[in-house]
Amino acid sequence: MATITEISSFVGWISSELTGLASSRCVGRTFHKNGWGRRGARPNATVGLSVRSMRAAEWWDDLTEEIGAPLCSMQQARVWKVRMGPSQLSHSPIREEGGLSGTVGSSNLKLHAPARSLFSWFKLARCSFCLHKDKLNALHEFQLSVPFGETRLAPDFHRKTKIVCTVGPSTNTREMIWKLAEEGMNVARLNMSHGDHESHQKIIDLVKEYNYQHKDNVIAVMLDTKGPEVRSGDLPQPLLLKEGQEFNFTIKRGVSSEDTVSVNYDDFVNDVEVGDVLLVDGGMMSLAVRAKTPDTVKCTAIDGGELKSRRHLNVRGKSATLPSITEKDWEDIKFGVDNKVDFFAVSFVKDAKAIHELKEFLRSCHADIHIIPKIESADSIPNLQAIISASDGAMVARGDLGAELPIEDVPLLQEEIIRTCRSMQKPVIVATNMLESMINHPTPTRAEVSDIAIAVKEGADAIMLSGETAHGKYPLKAVKVMHNVAMTTESTVPSDILHTTAAAIQTGYCGDISQGHISAMFALHATNMANTLGAPIIVFTQTGSMPILLSHFRPSSTIFAFTNQERVKQRLALYHGVLPIHMQFYEDADETFSRAIKHLMNLKYLKQGESVTLVRSGTRSIWRSEFTHHIQVRKVQD
Repeated sequence: MATITEISSFVGWISSELTGLASSRCVGRTFHKNGWGRRGARPNATVGLSVRSMRAAEWWDDLTEEIGAPLCSMQQARVWKVRMGPSQLSHSPIREEGGLSGTVGSSNLKLHAPARSLFSWFKLARCSFCLHKDKLNALHEFQLSVPFGETRLAPDFHRKTKIVCTVGPSTNTREMIWKLAEEGMNVARLNMSHGDHESHQKIIDLVKEYNYQHKDNVIAVMLDTKGPEVRSGDLPQPLLLKEGQEFNFTIKRGVSSEDTVSVNYDDFVNDVEVGDVLLVDGGMMSLAVRAKTPDTVKCTAIDGGELKSRRHLNVRGKSATLPSITEKDWEDIKFGVDNKVDFFAVSFVKDAKAIHELKEFLRSCHADIHIIPKIESADSIPNLQAIISASDGAMVARGDLGAELPIEDVPLLQEEIIRTCRSMQKPVIVATNMLESMINHPTPTRAEVSDIAIAVKEGADAIMLSGETAHGKYPLKAVKVMHNVAMTTESTVPSDILHTTAAAIQTGYCGDISQGHISAMFALHATNMANTLGAPIIVFTQTGSMPILLSHFRPSSTIFAFTNQERVKQRLALYHGVLPIHMQFYEDADETFSRAIKHLMNLKYLKQGESVTLVRSGTRSIWRSEFTHHIQVRKVQD
């Protein structure tokens, strides 16, 4: 039995087909000859649609034969009505004893057949679908009055949620980076809080070597700045603090005693107040501030523990007044620009000002690097919309976020950040403690497995490993666990996110249609078509904008993004469901299409007889001068 998703998508698609074909004399005669309706005024060609390899009359006869039901009887209980007219295209499908009813204006034309049999028509032909800006008004009115069901999963189901791995002492060799990539790493993260430029340069060079040798897989590089961290000073040996014990932090340099240690932040005394709670390493220890002097903060241990050198300090509910990008960060950013990394993850961003400042610097360097702010400070939450709007994505850095804000708020904040990024079509990474136990153990806790599954279900583009792969004992097993959990979860995630987004697009329509709105509408309907067919999407892009839009709508199959730009290929490695492939485009579009399909067949991504959805579009069209969008559905042939 056809699902409601398939039926609804088919109504929109086949009605567009009829709208275009009814204007041809051949089809008009066919309708009239068989008594299926009368020819009225010529309808507006709101959507141009053509069927290749067969004439229109032959197409109609084949449709009749393929459905296997008479199309002229008004007595059948299962009926699908189509009315065609000159003014508009709108669909209001309703159930009719297992069938559907739809409208397209005036001048009656009626089709009668079981709903489930209509979909076999897709096997008949390869079709092309061209959508232009001045013809979109009618298509925009497309609405559905029945709930969507599950979309069809393609047989070659691949993991879509990407994996970010922090590379450190456990994995910074050629052998381990190769193995991480084989297990599923998509992005290599460089944590600038540790190591020096020489050690990070080695990792960058190894990733570039891997990418050069493996043209059909790509690992992006993300440089993660240290940020304005407040840390305790050096201790000759760890100090064991007990509950109720008094301990002090001072802004004097070089102090290290049994009851006092230095901090690296001169305004530390000014930023804290009596009654504040200091957290060591995100809450591994906590101390209450009981008094202050001009240079010392006096505390009492609430939760004791072992205090080691250079521990991270947070004040519950407060952010330090340090700038988001420090002098060390600027040096690390220049290092990243020189090495053409793909992403900057910026630590402790509190507002959009730091993002604008960094973007201006990158423009001055002519650097094409995307910025991913880490949402981890208390001050960032009130400014969340502005920060993400100014950025190219976001990271949910739950460690410090849970230190500066109540820990019970973290799951709600994670969901809010993901939802905000999704609404703005920005990628989002969920990070910190995802498989923390696997730093020392070969298997994860059940709670950690659930944590990964929740992030995937909430719609994260990527999930991240930190200490698990940087210095853990089982880095490869950690990546494998993350891969398996994500893939299993994805196979059960319903497609309701897609339709919520569709409604949002329609609600946002205010009469004038921008190019961005057209592109979003096009990506939505391309996704719907691919989902109905259970077909992967092949998209050709020079900027990456259309693969990103398609990724936003979460198609059920893989998005194979062919681009002739290496930088675009690298960047797309982060996006949900996108498999980027570098390929030179040919002047002839069909030649490029054929070579792309052949390439995927050689890689065993496609098999003969499968359907594929080919997409090309955008303001910088590859094969056309005007702004246009184009879809083709083809059968894979040797």
